[in-house]
Order: sequence, then structure tokens, then C-alpha cells
Amino acid sequence: MPNKETILGVNVSRETYDSLKQQLFTNINEKRQSFIVAVNPEKIMKAYRDPALRELINTADYQIPDGVGVLIASKLQGGSISNRITGIDLMMELVQEAVVQEKSIFLYGAKPGVAETASKELMREYPNLKLAGVMNGYVKDNAEIIDAINQSNADILFVAMGSPRQEEWIRENRTKLNVSIFQGVGGSFDVLAGNIKRAPALFRKTGLEWLYRLLAEPWRWKRQLALPKFLMKVIKEKK
Repeated sequence: MPNKETILGVNVSRETYDSLKQQLFTNINEKRQSFIVAVNPEKIMKAYRDPALRELINTADYQIPDGVGVLIASKLQGGSISNRITGIDLMMELVQEAVVQEKSIFLYGAKPGVAETASKELMREYPNLKLAGVMNGYVKDNAEIIDAINQSNADILFVAMGSPRQEEWIRENRTKLNVSIFQGVGGSFDVLAGNIKRAPALFRKTGLEWLYRLLAEPWRWKRQLALPKFLMKVIKEKK
């Protein structure tokens, strides 16, 4: 049985970093494919209103709770999701384990030069990492992209095209690819390349990245209203 619960019609995994990592690398060794999508309150609210987006998210094998609001919503409806799993942190966990298990990764997406810089940073931190390939997100020929990834024999594919475009691309192309693990990682390549600054560790560990972003960019305050609206919707739907 899938270890998931549903919040406003969207599946959300109950996995921890360790349990998810174990499952994913077992799938690599057994040649099974896995599709990972990160969900946060804003994305769940959009999916609640958009059946096509909801279906796309629920098509994935693992929907990781990337946002403390998802954990709060789970508790409000009597659920048991207690582990926040962010997209970039899961990516780094998979990279670290790939080094240990000698699996290879492929970076696809972002603007020209970004994935290349991100790959150099990864190789600097993990000299034994098996980097199968890198390709920016502006290559137009999809057949060329598919061929490059397949020729690389990568085990794990990180796709950075923004959501939901990256998830749509994975769903449309996963059967054409011999990759085992697919993860949409949004702006993670830009973070690794140094183009985007993450919140300090204290804010991340306490689930207050939203507060850091609000303090750093106060004009974003309207976007922050999505969280209380989301929680009120969860409470209303529970009744």
C-alpha cells in the first residue's frame, strides 16, 4: 500500500529522507522507474482548483511535502505526515547516496550555463560523483534530448524547468527514457550555481523559510497569504 495521505485531493507521501532514499535506490537496482514531485501549500491550492494539475501531481510515484504548511494541514485533518522533504535537500541526499552506490546523475534544464556551473559545484563537493551528462533547458529538439540522456546511461535525472512544466515533461517522456529516478527540482540548479540564495540554516530547520523570504522581499506579502487560505480550506473541507 502506498504510504500516502490526501490533502484537498492531492496525494502526499509520508516518507522520511531515509525511507524514500532506500526505496529509490532499490528501484534503481531493480530497474524500476520512480517519478518524484514536490508539493507545497501553493501548489496544492492550484491543484485543488485545476483537475489537470491535480491529475499530473497524483500521477507521480512520490509527492514530497515541501513546505511546513503541508505538515500543519496533515495534523489538522488527523493525518501523520511529520517529515518535511524539500526538493533541493532530497536532490542532495540522492547525489550523496549516488556517490556511495556508484550511480550516475544527469542534470537537464535551466538557462544555458546554469546546469554546467551547478555540475561543477557538485563535482567540487563530491569528486567521485558519476556525472553522466548536462544539458540546458533551451535545447529545442526533444529527440536530441531523449537521445543524449539515454546515451549517457544515467540512473537519476534531475529536471529543472519550473513547475508544472518539468513534471509535464517527465510524464510525457519517462517511457522513452532508460532512467530510473526522475525528480523535478525547480530552481535548484540556480541555487547550486550561486544565482539564488537559500534561507539560512536556522530558518530552514525551523520551517520558517517563508518568513525569511518575506523579510528579504517584503513585496511578496500577498503570496504569503496563500498559507492561511490553504489551512482554512483544509479545515473547511474536514467538516
